[in-house]
Amino acid sequence: MADLPDVCVVTHPLAAAGENATRSLLDILSAVTGVALVTADLPADSEIRDEYELVELTQKGAGDSVVVAALRFALNQLRMCRVVADRDEQVVLFYGATSYLLPILFARAIGKTVLVEPRGDVPLTLRIAWERTLPDALARTLAGLVRALERAGFAAAHGVVTYTPAMAAQLDLDPEAADVYPTGARYVRTDDFDVTTPFDSRERRVGFLGRLDEEKNVRELAAVARELPDDVTFTFIGDGDLREWLEAELADEISEVAVEMRGWVDHDDVPAELNRLQLVILPSEPTEGLPTSILEALACGTPVYATPVAGVPDVVREGETGFLMDSTDPADIRRELLEILDRDDLATVSATGRELIESEYSFEAAQERYRTILQRVHRQRRR
Repeated sequence: MADLPDVCVVTHPLAAAGENATRSLLDILSAVTGVALVTADLPADSEIRDEYELVELTQKGAGDSVVVAALRFALNQLRMCRVVADRDEQVVLFYGATSYLLPILFARAIGKTVLVEPRGDVPLTLRIAWERTLPDALARTLAGLVRALERAGFAAAHGVVTYTPAMAAQLDLDPEAADVYPTGARYVRTDDFDVTTPFDSRERRVGFLGRLDEEKNVRELAAVARELPDDVTFTFIGDGDLREWLEAELADEISEVAVEMRGWVDHDDVPAELNRLQLVILPSEPTEGLPTSILEALACGTPVYATPVAGVPDVVREGETGFLMDSTDPADIRRELLEILDRDDLATVSATGRELIESEYSFEAAQERYRTILQRVHRQRRR
């Protein structure tokens, strides 16, 4: 580790999903060099507190109004500048916080090496959320400002790390450019996420794993679940804003055990849930980077049927490790998933998915990727 620079990871306020992804990144980086975290709103019971050096900027969330959120956004950036100035780490990695232009510019100005790593299409995510409460024109304008800040951050940084080459392309980055590092995908704990139920022994059960909200197209999945044949069970694993709606909408199917509602599942129990399924279905909107649930499903030998957004096509390889969704129309999803279940090579697809995770997304493979990234950026900065 002596030949690699230490890293200070900076994130925006962390929700549960962001905490898990950040923990994954910290685990990888700490295996190759020294690492510290600068963040906000970290849950009180987070294991990150006990395992990593931590600087928290504020305990206050984004607020309920755009004005309050904007003020706190600006204030947090000023606080970040002060913290970054006091840090000894040579590399500052803005993880998800890719629109934090002020501290990105400040870190570069004081001689730090600056990397930015988007977790998905944040401007699009914000636009979709804002359109629910704001006039469409205002939502688009605000999202456009965030996108401009993000693109300026990409340009100002010494390098941009993305999960996969396809994700880089979706963000208008050239995967072949010298300052783009397009293979920074996360890892899967392959000892925990493993094939414990042979694929051929599984029932005809398909399922969704993730947040039960609009962004995941859960309403479309409810329509699919209602129209499946009697020999196929649909399982929803997760919690979210649409859970009560889903339980009411599918009450008859749930009572007939044609649909299962597993609710929130502890992460340690997720491998067992995935081993019950023959197919994971993820019709997400194009705001994703690379859902962890896809990597974990493949590690458990469960093929994935997903929308081809961001980094997904680099992992869900059509007919090899899974299947790409042409449409999120419920009728199309139903037709295609039944065709998939009737394939005679699904066990082979299952095995290929597991092999992909072992070779490219194990902890050891992720370690080597980030070691290479830090070595490259360090060499380029010394020239």
